[in-house]
Amino acid sequence: MDESPRLTTVLRPVRAGNAFEETVERLLQAIKLGIVAEKLPPERELAARLGISRVTLREAIRALQEAGYLDVRRGRYGGAFVTYSPPEPGSEDLRRAVADMGTDELDDALTFRMAVECGAARVLATAALAGGLSEERRGELRRRLAEVNSAGPDDYRRLDTAFHLCVAELTGSPLLAAACADARLRVTDLLNAIPILQRNIEHAAAQHEAIVTAILAGDPDAAARAVAEHLEGTAALLRGFLA
Repeated sequence: MDESPRLTTVLRPVRAGNAFEETVERLLQAIKLGIVAEKLPPERELAARLGISRVTLREAIRALQEAGYLDVRRGRYGGAFVTYSPPEPGSEDLRRAVADMGTDELDDALTFRMAVECGAARVLATAALAGGLSEERRGELRRRLAEVNSAGPDDYRRLDTAFHLCVAELTGSPLLAAACADARLRVTDLLNAIPILQRNIEHAAAQHEAIVTAILAGDPDAAARAVAEHLEGTAALLRGFLA
């Protein structure tokens, strides 16, 4: 599976003043969102993507290894392998994550996600309306839809993330794609703490279908409404498990 657009969204150049800290942040984002599920890209490629020295990259990888997110292996088949896996869902994990975040920050994160994801869907549907959505991009959107809607519980969160980020990436706006990735990361620990319910997967599948249908039909208002309905359902599920 080609994840290069998603890697470009998350593993973008860092600022020189905080190169180490931002490198750790970028790598953690890629790991937690499931964009890098098994192994980081080669060191030379990764340093070039992030616009940093290989020394800084190695320091960041070493820090993540010490924190238990990576396992660095040497030799011909070596590299930095992802060892992180989300904790098993549970109501106490959810409450702990919300407590760490704070209620105001949670509300702000949900509002931020609503704004950027509805905006991305509207932009993409507008492009379709104007005839600016190529068959290649249409095919990519359908492929991501098929993947998440056929996913089992073990892969669901990762493929759901890929679907949502795909909508933003297909707009062609790196800033919008990065904002959507940031918005998703802010709620990732909360989503991982929710048990994956078959009924919810089925409901989400219908909502995903509605989002894609509206985008490909070139209906910006319907696309934004479909995303809003989907995200409101997720927020309701969060609040339900917190009650």
